[in-house]
Amino acid sequence: MSPRSASVNEELRRRSRERLLQAALELVGERGYEATTLGDIADRAGSARGLVSYYFPGKRQLVQSAVHRLMHRTLQEALEREPRTEEGRERMARAIDAILGLARDRTVLMRQHMAGLLQAEGFVQCPEQQRLAELLRDTARRHGSQDVDHDYPMLRSQLMGAVYALVLPNVPLPFATLRAELFARYRLDWAMGDPPDAEASGGSGETDLSRFFATDPPAGHQSK
Repeated sequence: MSPRSASVNEELRRRSRERLLQAALELVGERGYEATTLGDIADRAGSARGLVSYYFPGKRQLVQSAVHRLMHRTLQEALEREPRTEEGRERMARAIDAILGLARDRTVLMRQHMAGLLQAEGFVQCPEQQRLAELLRDTARRHGSQDVDHDYPMLRSQLMGAVYALVLPNVPLPFATLRAELFARYRLDWAMGDPPDAEASGGSGETDLSRFFATDPPAGHQSK
C-alpha cells in the first residue's frame, strides 16, 4: 500500500474535525451540554478520544465552534436561496429570520450556546465564528451601513439579544414579537425574508445535520 499524499492526509484531518463538530451538535441538542462528554462526542464521531484535544482546547470551544458552523451555514443558505437577490433590505430580513429561526427550532442547542457565551472565555475565535462574522458584516454593508465597524457589532448584539429572549426557559418572548421589533429597527417590511404563517413554538428542527458538514472520505481514498 503506497503512503497517502500530504493533501489526502490534510483532507482526512479536515473531515475528522468535521465529524467532531457534527457529533457535538447532535449530542448537545439531544442531551444538553452538561450531559455530553468529550468521550461521547468522540464515540459518536468515530474518532479516537485523544484526537479531540488535537483540534479543540476543550468541550466549550468544540461546542461553540459547532454552533457557529451551524449558524454560518444556516445564514449562508438563507442568503443564497432562490430567488437570489443582492437587495440589502431583503438580505437583512433573511439574516434575521435565519438566526431567529435557529433559536426557535433548536431551542436547547441555542440555549446552551448562549449560556456558554456568558462564561469567562466568551466568544471562541475560531474559523466558524469568523465566517459567521464575515456574513453578518456583509449583510450590514449591503443594508447600507456607512460604518460597518460600528454597525456590525450592533447587529450582532441585537440578534444575540433576540436569541436570548427566545430561549429563556419558561418565559420566552414570542417569535413574532421579536421579529417585528428587529424588522422595525432595520426598516424592513413584514413580507420580506421568511415570514411565519402563524406563531410557532420551539421545536427540534431537522435532525439531519449532515449537509452542514463534509464528512465523506476524499475521492479515490479507501479505508484499509
